[in-house]
Amino acid sequence: QVQLVESGGGLVQPGGSLRLSCAVSGIFFGGQGMGWYRQAPGKGREMVARVSNGGATNYADSVKGRFTISRDSTEKMVYLQMNSLKPEDTAVYYCHTEATNYWGQGTQVTVSS
Repeated sequence: QVQLVESGGGLVQPGGSLRLSCAVSGIFFGGQGMGWYRQAPGKGREMVARVSNGGATNYADSVKGRFTISRDSTEKMVYLQMNSLKPEDTAVYYCHTEATNYWGQGTQVTVSS
């Protein structure tokens, strides 16, 4: 079956960095655009970053210049490098397959001093 497994979340101080990973299985990865979304307490889920199957990327304005999405089609992995983290980046981060609409279980990112 299709599985998306996120990892790499945790507690980090403001200004710090984290790298999230998403391992994808059970689906043709090469044909998928992939995305990272997040949901903060009491808020809706929002798009953070997306990467097409061709490698084109787009980002939410709030993370441009700080976050970088990438994919490794050989390993079927998607990454989100997050730098200069802010308290408002605190949320559960989810991996998503754009064409087939599968979601991972999420990984918690908390930015706090």
